[in-house]
Amino acid sequence: MKPIVLVPLGDADRTLVSDLRDALEQKLVAPVEVREAALDLERFYSTERVQYNSSEIIQALQRFSPPLTDGKHSKVLAVVREDLFIPILTYVFGEAELDGEFAVVSYHRLQNAAYGLPPNPALEFDRLLKEALHEVGHTLGLIHCTSLDCVMHTSTYVEDIDLKQASFCPSCTAFMRKRHLSPHPSH
Repeated sequence: MKPIVLVPLGDADRTLVSDLRDALEQKLVAPVEVREAALDLERFYSTERVQYNSSEIIQALQRFSPPLTDGKHSKVLAVVREDLFIPILTYVFGEAELDGEFAVVSYHRLQNAAYGLPPNPALEFDRLLKEALHEVGHTLGLIHCTSLDCVMHTSTYVEDIDLKQASFCPSCTAFMRKRHLSPHPSH
């Protein structure tokens, strides 16, 4: 698999993104690198929703892509702290182009503080890893999976994320292997 590029945007925690890079490399068995992009998130902010439009972020990444992909990279995953939405949903944890190059994931609603709970950095990182794998999975052509513990199972609520594993089920793994990709087998 070609390298994946992680792009921290706005005031995303760079240490968190670095840790995510290491975890994704291990899970996907692919090189992952971090690149900066001067993309002002404020232009994607909706004053009506008090959130950021994830679809518009992806469109901006597409326009910004030559320095991000440079022909050597297969996928780009932006990481943001900000709360994301798409027009038809109240919020999203992330969004990706199905079988495309670009995705974005937010850790805003993955933090316990969003639910009035005490911080739990290990749990919050696990959630981010799962959602990052999920969005990268979509860029690799995977759709939502019916297996409840597969990382590709849909997550409407943060509790849904907690129930999943940070891995692809055998069916999703087989799909990716058919396409000459090689993530670690499930669990």
